[in-house]
Amino acid sequence: MKQSNSVADNGNGSRGLWSSKFAFILAATGSAVGLGNVWKFPYVTGENGGGAFVLVYLLCIAIIGIPIMMAEVFIGRNGRHNPITSFRLVAERNLASPAWRVSAVVGMLAAFIILSFYSMIGGWAASYIGHAAMGDFTGGTAESVGEMFGGLLSSPIQLLAWHTLFMALVVMVVSRGLKGGLERAVTILMPALFVLLLLVVGYATTTGHFGEAVSFLFTPDFSKLTVDGVLVALGHAFFTLSLGMAIMMAYGSYLGRDVSIGRTAVSVALMDTVVALLAGLAIFPVVFANGLEAGAGPGLIFQTLPLAFGNMPMGSLFGTLFFVLLLFAAWTSGISLLEPVVEWVEEKTSLARTGSAILVGVLCWALGIVSILSLNVWSDVTPLGMFAAFEGKTVFDLLDYFTANIMLPLSGMLTALFVGWFVAKESLKGDLNLQGGAFDLWYNLLRFVTPIAVAIVFVYNLTA
Repeated sequence: MKQSNSVADNGNGSRGLWSSKFAFILAATGSAVGLGNVWKFPYVTGENGGGAFVLVYLLCIAIIGIPIMMAEVFIGRNGRHNPITSFRLVAERNLASPAWRVSAVVGMLAAFIILSFYSMIGGWAASYIGHAAMGDFTGGTAESVGEMFGGLLSSPIQLLAWHTLFMALVVMVVSRGLKGGLERAVTILMPALFVLLLLVVGYATTTGHFGEAVSFLFTPDFSKLTVDGVLVALGHAFFTLSLGMAIMMAYGSYLGRDVSIGRTAVSVALMDTVVALLAGLAIFPVVFANGLEAGAGPGLIFQTLPLAFGNMPMGSLFGTLFFVLLLFAAWTSGISLLEPVVEWVEEKTSLARTGSAILVGVLCWALGIVSILSLNVWSDVTPLGMFAAFEGKTVFDLLDYFTANIMLPLSGMLTALFVGWFVAKESLKGDLNLQGGAFDLWYNLLRFVTPIAVAIVFVYNLTA
């Protein structure tokens, strides 16, 4: 097996490591903070009881997110290779079947597929930076802004150009390896993202509707917190931390032995939640100030907000800052989605880091063209339309459905079961370095509570 300087590990510690715990936290947070934080979390919080939902969500982070994140990082750091090889090595050391590595296989495949269409959506954010900066939103109407977004989606050429640009940005970073690529990027992009987010929040306080947004997000209203709302919190707690995609295994493989996995996992979860809530405080005052609907999904970001920015003082400036922020969030997530597969190709082939990144990036870019065409030229193509559950779903819809509803929960559940039931308890104690009570709490959550919770999410998503 070929090994390069950037990721090699011959068992004597020669593998590259994050320069500090903070670098790992920034990278993991960058992976977790993505497009979903900016629109989905604030919206579902407001629709499901505000502060009541936040409390349930934080509980779900504790019982699902943090335990699985710790398990994934443990596998990566213990194996010191790509996710599949790390999983196999940990299994063999614990006299378990190497077939458990299917969890990493499913996760890496999901990451690859997700990046193929995530890159297209990241391209939307990049395209809107120019629109905002040029003042294209100024004085816009709902019809003109809707036509702008519709024109983008209906143009394969435009979508392909922005998709290509976004994928090139991701490949550029990953091709430079750990220190010169991943670490350098996140130490620049993540602080910049926080600064931009705080600037937009500051602007939101001038709209006269900041208090309304705070109430929308944080006032507990348990009458709105239904069973479905609790299940939404469960699902979002799992997905928001980039679990089930082998990302934390890949990032964990670069983590030094002196770093506490438990404390860093808690730090990442807290930072991810803070960003999501700040995003809500940035978005909803602007939306409410214009009397607009706080609709969910891409429409909120690419139709509602441009309309709002276009009719507010300094809207072009802060609209530009917002879409730069959105691009940075998408970029850091895109980097993390590409890394596990590139790490595997680099270790398993004769290609060096740059060649591996280019190969995987091009293949992922090519798959993304299918999603692009499914929005326009192939919009009537529904491959599984003969089944009632998939009626009307395009290829893009199907890729999104199978990754989010089947592959990610399956990978996360298998990882929890493997680490909780098949890895020696003493090995976990020594590696995680958690004190007695904290270790017992994590261990019992991972063995009993987390798999059941993920299974509930899995079933709920399939029947929703």
